Amino acid sequence: MAIEYREWRDGDDLALLELWGGPETEQARQFRGTLAPSGNSPWRRCIVAEDVVDGVAIPVAAAVVHEASLHPERLWSYIEVAKDHRRAGVGSTLLTMLRHEAGQAPSGVSRLRTKVEPGTPGAAFAEAAGLVPIQRSRLVVVEPGALKLPVFGDGSEAAASEQIEDLATGSVELSDVVGRYYTAVHGWDSPGELSIGTVQRLFLDELSGAHGAIVLRAPKASAFGPGVPASRKGRLEAFAISYAELAPGGGNAAADGGGSASGQPTDVFVGHEPKLSEEEARSAVRDLLALIAFQHPVVLELDDSMTALRAVVEPLLEDGKASLRGTETLVVSDPA
Repeated sequence: MAIEYREWRDGDDLALLELWGGPETEQARQFRGTLAPSGNSPWRRCIVAEDVVDGVAIPVAAAVVHEASLHPERLWSYIEVAKDHRRAGVGSTLLTMLRHEAGQAPSGVSRLRTKVEPGTPGAAFAEAAGLVPIQRSRLVVVEPGALKLPVFGDGSEAAASEQIEDLATGSVELSDVVGRYYTAVHGWDSPGELSIGTVQRLFLDELSGAHGAIVLRAPKASAFGPGVPASRKGRLEAFAISYAELAPGGGNAAADGGGSASGQPTDVFVGHEPKLSEEEARSAVRDLLALIAFQHPVVLELDDSMTALRAVVEPLLEDGKASLRGTETLVVSDPA
């Protein structure tokens, strides 16, 4: 092989797709979308490897490294090599070139990270390159009725409505809790400063795909003491944001207690007030998950760092009341 290296050019995606075929993993599918011409706003460097045969250059591999506004302490990186060109040093050369480019990133950050599926060639390559796992993530489908419905207060509808509320996704109160929760469960890869506007853009506005939110509140008496005005509400303890498609007629199926319009599990982001004790957090998450998954399945992302959610969901996996969707994902990184 006569391998030459150059910057990414328009049209490379089509040429590589012809040779690569469909993505081997979900991670590859996601990262292929980051292959694009190099630039400085945002900072990105993308390299293509060509196999030159009889003077004809055929793209056979590509690599990219880029900065991220969210989780800025590391650079995202990705390398893909055509199957018939692997184990020939092409990937290793591209990695060396990415590290050289990373050393010149304007942020001064040079540590690389990527996502891999355990047991794949990509995972083996990352391990050989010295990248170590810093997080495991799974998509879990929770079946209907997997958890017993909670009883609020005296069991009346009034007591339940005091603690369960459909909340507008534009709520500042919701945005505040979501942002602090996301930061708390990503201590392994800090998201940096998250303003209310940033949280709403990433998780709660229409462009994020959010269609509705349900929250669990503490009883008013426990939050403010007896005799509080009816207008006062208990503190927000847990939240579930729905990213399912809209139900027929324009409503939100998840928020209305239904599944997605297609009958597929509703995609939800479940979290809690990070100031709660571990026991309080588990209880709040369990109660809210029981409600949203009472009649229809939901699918949620479960990181190992989400300890309260794991304590609720992992027993369901063991009992067959929940199942994995696809395979787990490992985030791997250069050591600190």
